[in-house]
Amino acid sequence: MSATASGSKATPDGNANSRDHKQGNQERKYTIEQKTAVIRVRKCASTAFYEILSLEKTASDADIKKAYRKLSLLTHPDKNGYEGADEAFKMVSRAFQILSDPDKKSRFDQFGGDPDNRFSNSGAGAAPSPFSGFARSPGGRNPMFDAEISPEELFNQFFGGGMGGGFTPFGGGMGGGPGFVFNMGGAPGIRVHQFGGMGPRRRPRNATGQEDTPPSGLAALTQLLPILLLFVLPILSSLFTGAASSEPDVLFNRSPPNTLRRTTPRFQVNYYVDPQAVDDYSERKLRQLDQRAEVNREGDSEGGKLVIAYDLTIKMAEPSSDADKIRSKRLAKLSQLQPTPRNNDASQDSQENPSEAVVAENTPSRTPTETQQTRRPSVNITKMARPSSPSRPSSASQSAQSPSDDGGRLRITPNPASHITPQKRDVAGTPSSMPSSRAGETIEQFEDRTLRNVFRLTLDHSQTKDIHGQQLYSVGGLRQELEDEGKPIMLTTETLEQAIMEAGSKSGKTTPLDWLIGSFKRLSSIINKFLKERSPANKKWVIVQEARRLCMSWCIFAITTPEVFGLEVDGQKELADRLLLDPEDDNGLSYDFLSELSSRIGDDEPLKEVFVGAVEHLSRRLARLSMDSEYRCYTSLLRNLVNFKPLAIAITESSMFVDASIPAAELEVKTLLGPYFQISPLQAEVTKQYFSSPKTIDEGRAREAQRSLRLTLQTHQNVILDIINHLIRASGDARQRVLDWFALVVNSNHKRRALRVDKSTVSSDGFMINVTLCLDQLCEPFMDATFAKIDRVQVEYLQRHPRVDMKDETKLNADQEASDAFYGRTVEGKNHFISEIFFLTVAAHHYGTEAAHSMLRELEKDLKHMQKQLDQFETDRHKYVNNPMQLRMFESALNKYKDQIDKGLSYKLACQGVLLDELAQTRSMQFMRYLIVWILRLVSPTGKFPAEKLEVPLPKEIPGAFRCLPEYFLDVVSNNFQFILSNMPQIIPSTQSDELVMLCITFLRSSEYIKNPYLKAGLITILFKGTWQWRAGGQGVLADIYNSMPFATEHLLHALMQFFIEAEFMGGHGQFFDKFNVRFEIFQIIKCIWPNAVYRDNLYKEAKLNSEFFIRFVNLLLNDVTFVLDESFTSFLQIAELQKELANAGASLDQAQRQEKEEALASAQGKAKSYMSLTNETMAMLKLFTEALSDAFTMPEVVQRLADMLDYNLDAMAGPKQGKLAVQNKQEYGFDPPALLSEIMDVYLNLSEKPNFILAVARDGRSYKPDVFANAGVILKHHTPKSPEELKKWENLQKKFAAAKAEDEAAEQDLGDIPDEFLDPLLYTIMNDPVILPTSRIVVDRSAIRSHLLSDPTDPFNRVPLKIEDVKPDLEMKAKIEAFKQERMGNKRKEFVETIAGPEKMDLSPG
Repeated sequence: MSATASGSKATPDGNANSRDHKQGNQERKYTIEQKTAVIRVRKCASTAFYEILSLEKTASDADIKKAYRKLSLLTHPDKNGYEGADEAFKMVSRAFQILSDPDKKSRFDQFGGDPDNRFSNSGAGAAPSPFSGFARSPGGRNPMFDAEISPEELFNQFFGGGMGGGFTPFGGGMGGGPGFVFNMGGAPGIRVHQFGGMGPRRRPRNATGQEDTPPSGLAALTQLLPILLLFVLPILSSLFTGAASSEPDVLFNRSPPNTLRRTTPRFQVNYYVDPQAVDDYSERKLRQLDQRAEVNREGDSEGGKLVIAYDLTIKMAEPSSDADKIRSKRLAKLSQLQPTPRNNDASQDSQENPSEAVVAENTPSRTPTETQQTRRPSVNITKMARPSSPSRPSSASQSAQSPSDDGGRLRITPNPASHITPQKRDVAGTPSSMPSSRAGETIEQFEDRTLRNVFRLTLDHSQTKDIHGQQLYSVGGLRQELEDEGKPIMLTTETLEQAIMEAGSKSGKTTPLDWLIGSFKRLSSIINKFLKERSPANKKWVIVQEARRLCMSWCIFAITTPEVFGLEVDGQKELADRLLLDPEDDNGLSYDFLSELSSRIGDDEPLKEVFVGAVEHLSRRLARLSMDSEYRCYTSLLRNLVNFKPLAIAITESSMFVDASIPAAELEVKTLLGPYFQISPLQAEVTKQYFSSPKTIDEGRAREAQRSLRLTLQTHQNVILDIINHLIRASGDARQRVLDWFALVVNSNHKRRALRVDKSTVSSDGFMINVTLCLDQLCEPFMDATFAKIDRVQVEYLQRHPRVDMKDETKLNADQEASDAFYGRTVEGKNHFISEIFFLTVAAHHYGTEAAHSMLRELEKDLKHMQKQLDQFETDRHKYVNNPMQLRMFESALNKYKDQIDKGLSYKLACQGVLLDELAQTRSMQFMRYLIVWILRLVSPTGKFPAEKLEVPLPKEIPGAFRCLPEYFLDVVSNNFQFILSNMPQIIPSTQSDELVMLCITFLRSSEYIKNPYLKAGLITILFKGTWQWRAGGQGVLADIYNSMPFATEHLLHALMQFFIEAEFMGGHGQFFDKFNVRFEIFQIIKCIWPNAVYRDNLYKEAKLNSEFFIRFVNLLLNDVTFVLDESFTSFLQIAELQKELANAGASLDQAQRQEKEEALASAQGKAKSYMSLTNETMAMLKLFTEALSDAFTMPEVVQRLADMLDYNLDAMAGPKQGKLAVQNKQEYGFDPPALLSEIMDVYLNLSEKPNFILAVARDGRSYKPDVFANAGVILKHHTPKSPEELKKWENLQKKFAAAKAEDEAAEQDLGDIPDEFLDPLLYTIMNDPVILPTSRIVVDRSAIRSHLLSDPTDPFNRVPLKIEDVKPDLEMKAKIEAFKQERMGNKRKEFVETIAGPEKMDLSPG
């Protein structure tokens, strides 16, 4: 076979360089999507099952299966050649196994952790380790993949493999179910091999590219012979020897179902068995099991008992391809690797203690550093002696029998020294740290032996290593001193400090701190495992305890004053490095170490200084990381540290914890907690990684990335909440420092709510969102559904030197002087923690999440503008085509602009992913509900809401505390619910929205409580968005409340009409257009509630009591109808004219002229769309109200204006000029002429029974034209579904108009010339009810001045403020006018004259 064919590479000198072992996927290609999937999955924690599958906790079974199907195909090693795909595939499979099992999923949701792990948080009685949060390397092996079903089997089952026929050793039976799957425990370079199953792997090709020929039946049998021997021989052996077939398996790594941990009494070997298998074992049988475990101690450290042996045999039996043959040969060579026996003093010890000889024999002489640097496991092959009796050998020496024994069974195991570090072996209880007494050993000898082994000290300078190959530290100086003093050459606790100082000064490569940390761990292991009696009566315990105390003291010296060992190192950095290590690491700090450290830190100021400095150092390191980096070890560390109260208190005393001199933009990197809250998907590195091509990204992929980021963020937010909770509970002073930090954050970020935010001067959105969410969760304990603790939120907080700076904020209803006076008064008392958190959370929402909502809206606008600019730039490319240099500059500038757009789009997608987090928004909404109830309680007359019913309108006297509240107390509620209603209305529970509707109605009904009209407009927007249909066939999420809650049915319609009137004067620079937007929303709410008869009944009753209010509403409605119709028709005329000009001009217009006209056309089209939308809604409202309250629209003050408006627009649509409205694509503008004409006709018909309306139409000398009315009827007959009855009414109405017109002209002729004193100076019509204006003393008709005051509350002749109540009747003038009419007309037109005078009383009955 050639070198090429065998997978080797031939070199020119004729040598073939051996090819490195491949996993089988290196030659495969992978897509960007596959790579992204692998990277994302491997960054997840091994038990973050929802995060692995990118699912929410609310995911259904179908969602879980769908996610698994997609991810398993993306990460399957056969399809994905990216490094780590196999590990990602395993994690995906494990996540699916847990979440698809209802019982395991339930346990996981309740407790977290691995449901199959008895010692995880999901176990029934498991106590979580304070170091359980430390993250493992994503590429490391995880025992969870040693479960009963492998990832390959799960994949085959899920994608059609089935579980068909019977189970045989050769491949899964006739049904094609999964066969055996053997692996090497996930070690690098070892592939997973599958035998049997429905879909065997594609046979590898040989060097010529042809598939290898399948082996014949005899060849196949020959290949399977090793498997047969492997399975059959042990079974026969057990039968002939009488060994019990039900003996439990012994594993040396925890792997379900082997979850019960035991420790052997002699060598302290930890092993795991199935708890059910030994449930009924007696003490004697358990001891036998311990002995058996010691004999079989050579098992694989990764938990597989026969895994390597199986894998080797199977691989050797696979001659299907050249590559497989080479792999088999290489594995076979492992049998030639024998450990080199040590020829030192250990040989003597081995004769006395055979068990120790075995360990020494398998442990090469190696320094701890060399051991840590060794990565590739070596393999031992030993012959295991077959038991000669049914019982297992009880002596460990039998495990070391000669390999030449007949009948031995081949065992392949990793060399323990190659993967178990000396530190871990000693802690696990190997002989080097065992304190058990030897025969005849005195307490002094025990003390000497224990201290030597634990600290690895020697008094013999010629001895450099112990029998296990560990470096020993010679203390010759101490030996000399002992000899000089004539003392025994032994170590004692009295001489230990001298030994530590001497050994530490010449520790070599290992630093004194690392050496002492390891010694401390060994001492703690002795105390925890071997010394059950922990009292002064136990001398051994006293010795070990004292040694541990001294060891900790010298650890502290090594940290605080390393000079004692002759070193110049930064103790803070050294400690920080060790803190960051996993506690299981040789140099990592264990729970016992931190516990001891915390007990001393209060009395040791230098230690506290170094410890706090180390935590600060770690904070500064974390400030340089992002969510896309390895940040979890930092957050897990701080989470573990704050579990110790003294450490938590020390952390809050750091000078970095609260520093008011730090600017807002640097709080997240220069305060101690800042970097932990900075971690967010909104960091630039993360948005670039997850949304690298935002313009072309698939919508589904973008949603998946957002969901993944949300899950990661939720996990991180839970960690920082846990940190804050422990800091708050550490002490009273610590709690105050935490509150000070939150206050510093919100008080420093007032500029985040500026109109144009300079991001370089404020904290980032991600940081502020994390702060807000943390505060939301801190509020949860007191936010119960019954509001039982709401009285603990004291309004007096505002006048007790509040942490939150509110003095310069705009107040709800107080000027700056009144605000200063209020906050200047101090109220005695102490603020509760609940009050502190409540007010901090309100401010955090204002400057945090609500500012982010506002930023997102502005960003979307900016991106649209930038895209338009980019399109415009592209049109200028032709200008530079002939100049290469300018073209390059143009391209460079254009690319930079595109990069900015891409960054903005990526940030937008990430921001949406964070803000559209249902869990976070639900928490936010829960707080907002609490805030709403607190505000309503503040303004309620009794101050006891919700225990007592709220009555509106509210009292005229506004509470001073409410007046001086910042506006953002209402603004955060408005913005928060607007965002939720716009983006995720499904999370709003209808049963918990009553308070929201009550808040809106209350302050719209008692609008004088809020000075800013735009705040009230925000309440209208909430009610409006509550009417949106967010699902097909459904209604708005608040619509049911509008129609069922008595408070709403009684007050909502009046509140809407009241603000409709107030919106006339919004006060902003865009108030003219703002009022139309507000009124449009009001119309939608009214349309939603109008079908409810309760609203109409209440409207009729109130109209009788408050006619003035209704007249003002009707007048403004008519103003709007008149304006929007006029603007719409004007725009259509411009559009029609411009379209005609452009069509007729052809090429006669130059480019500039054509562009000018096209821009004018676009402007007119935009106006037409806006105004036509308002026209349709306003006409719909006019139709509704004229039908329900016809008399309100026929009052003398408004009836003539209404008639004139209707006549004018009817003439425009059905008169001679109707052709001018013929624009192209009418539907584009929402313009449907027949439908609009039909609604105008409906208004005429609604008022057809009112004589004064008929007369007003007839008196319209400008637009009343009988032929226009007739033409309108013809149009409606042919273009609208008007019924014959309606068309008949229209014809009769035209006759009434004609008769009224003739009668009015006759009356005017009878009157003849009217004296000027009888004419109204405003309308120049004869007065019916003359009144005298109080300041100008001018006599006008009452209806004329009332009509004027509806739009302008001043005297029209001198502009002095005027109210209708101030005018005085001019009875003398009225008598003169009546006499004049009687003289000219007599009684012949009495009835008609009364009609002109108007109705004496409004009839507001329905219809």
